[in-house]
Amino acid sequence: MTAHGNILCSHCSLPVGLRPMERRLNGEDCGFCCYGCCIAFQVKSGRQEEWEAAWLLIQLGVGGFLSMNIMMFSLLLYSDAFTGADAGVLPWIHLLLWIFATPAVVILGGPYLRDMWLNGIQGRVTSSALIVLGVAAAYLYSAFAVFEGSTHVYFDSAVMVLMLFTVGRYLEAVGRARAARDLEPLLAAESERATVVDGAAEIRRPVRDVTAGTLVQVRPGERIPVDGVVIEGESNADEAVITGESRQVPKGAGCTVIAGSINIDGPLLIQSSGDGTATRWAQICRSVREALSRRSPTQRLADRVVGVSVPLVLTLGALTFVYWAQSLPFDRALLIGLSVLVVACPCAVGLAAPMATSLGIGRLARQGCLVRDPGVLETLAQVRLVAFDKTGTLTASEARLVGIDRDEASVDDVLSRAAGLERHSEHGLARAIAAAAAQRGIAPLATSNVRAIPGRGVRGSANGEPMAAGSMRLMDDLGWSLPAALAQRARARAASGHSVVYVGWGGRVHAVLSLDDSPLAEAETTIAALRECGLDVALLTGDLKPAAKRIATMVGIKAVQAGLSPEAKRAALDRLRHDHGLVAMVGDGLNDGPVLAAADVGIAVGSATDLARETAALVLPVDGLWLLPWAVDVARAVRRTILTNLMWAFGYNFVALTAAAFGLLQPILAAAVMAGSSILVVLNSLRLERLPDHVPAPIPEQQRSGAEAERARHDAGISAMAGLEIERS
Repeated sequence: MTAHGNILCSHCSLPVGLRPMERRLNGEDCGFCCYGCCIAFQVKSGRQEEWEAAWLLIQLGVGGFLSMNIMMFSLLLYSDAFTGADAGVLPWIHLLLWIFATPAVVILGGPYLRDMWLNGIQGRVTSSALIVLGVAAAYLYSAFAVFEGSTHVYFDSAVMVLMLFTVGRYLEAVGRARAARDLEPLLAAESERATVVDGAAEIRRPVRDVTAGTLVQVRPGERIPVDGVVIEGESNADEAVITGESRQVPKGAGCTVIAGSINIDGPLLIQSSGDGTATRWAQICRSVREALSRRSPTQRLADRVVGVSVPLVLTLGALTFVYWAQSLPFDRALLIGLSVLVVACPCAVGLAAPMATSLGIGRLARQGCLVRDPGVLETLAQVRLVAFDKTGTLTASEARLVGIDRDEASVDDVLSRAAGLERHSEHGLARAIAAAAAQRGIAPLATSNVRAIPGRGVRGSANGEPMAAGSMRLMDDLGWSLPAALAQRARARAASGHSVVYVGWGGRVHAVLSLDDSPLAEAETTIAALRECGLDVALLTGDLKPAAKRIATMVGIKAVQAGLSPEAKRAALDRLRHDHGLVAMVGDGLNDGPVLAAADVGIAVGSATDLARETAALVLPVDGLWLLPWAVDVARAVRRTILTNLMWAFGYNFVALTAAAFGLLQPILAAAVMAGSSILVVLNSLRLERLPDHVPAPIPEQQRSGAEAERARHDAGISAMAGLEIERS
């Protein structure tokens, strides 16, 4: 906020001066007059990750002040400064150390004690138990030594162990807060509010209460809360958080806007096109939050390893103490046992997978890719073959009607009946038939009892007469006859690579519709990029073999299996899995749901039907097929990071544990070693933030001209078909 041109502190509301401290907190840009206000604001108003990092910094400040005093007096003790005439001061120095150490142990050790207690009542022993037991042993032994007048106290070890572990926890919290800040725009949909225009009044309401048709006012700099159409105003929008498009998109009256994008320049009045909870932004929010709440297979394995290792370390620490107590003084043996407990703390193991996974999910989500299960990243990284559906996945979903062969029925009658059935289907061919009817101004015939049969077609009834549109298998199942002339024309169309849809009513087939489609402009470059990643590619489709072969040749796929039912696709996928290993399936449409669920990684494109999206583990954005090779690269980077973290954490722990058991590490050095291990794991995971965002490769001019020629051929085919059929009718 501003006052007379001066920026005010977000915490104390005083002017920040010429050089404000700027931070992005809770998804908003904030300015502060000093670092103290920044920390206070995070503690008071920060969300979980920000609050935890700020509170740990405060603990470090208080603990650091106390531990510095403890270390200063401890160094005097270690240098034998209090000898001779000053020996009488020694008990008072020990008491002073006890006074300083007690609040430091309470402040720094409180979180570990609370964690140990909460896990203990649930029957779990975690790494916090190692820290608490080690520090408690050093502190209680030193307190007892003060009463006994002993010359050896180890308050410095107890406090510095906690300080070093707290430094590690603080750096971990900063890393998590940084990752959370990156994910903030993707997770804000559930808490977003919209300015609803009701007559002359403007009311702030939660987005979840916004319904279709609601007018929403969006000011410059605000995030657009709903999907809709601009009614008034002109501006530019930053849609990068949803589409990955870095360029600003101009918006004016009649333009569609996407929830989650940022309004840059001018105010916009938007009419919502749906409920506030049904936007893609809200879907991304829910998917990311659900994925982050689950644990990947590697995380679960690491948790089990930690659960087993902690009791073993406790046993090893006790045995180490017993062994060294036979040849060393009690306090020296106690320090060696303490070092074993401290150095074996598996903090880095617990961090190895979660941070890398959350960063990977965030990178994909910022490009509009939804990850439904964190384990999909590790599985996708190991995939050896990617299988594609054809229609709507590798080809434009708007297939075109290029021919009608019929008996005595009129063209209008055929299209009216076919459109009446196909408007109830989500298949790309069905949409093409409905579009062809609409283009000619033919109203779809009212149909009832319509049922989509996956892999076959659609059946229903009109005016009490049964009707069906679909494959020849559907007609055979119904027992409907096919005239020889139509059968010959259908075979000729299919042999030339067209998709054929049979339309029948009254117990027989009356017409054959021929449709054709063309590959997406980015399909060939996507296939080539996947091959460069070392992946094999296959095409599994329910379409006829000539049409499948034609599209496969155009995009560069050699392995083709055509004419597959949903059950046959699953069987083909099992065979591919047996020959190649892990298999991913990319699909679109109702009949792809079962095979997407059966694949090791099911991938749906953004235009996929609801069933396909629900059964897919990874959902690409609309027109986002080109993101697939980049998603594979991200998944591989995440898996490499996790494996590197685990190898480092386990190897580091093993070497350090061995050194501690042989008495080569003091507790303070052991704590520094383990804090360093956690810091390295965090820094290695944060390297994922430097992965480049994917930039789509330019479409070769030859391919572009080929696509344009294909489109022109379709247009010419439609025109010729329309003219011919009108003349006949």
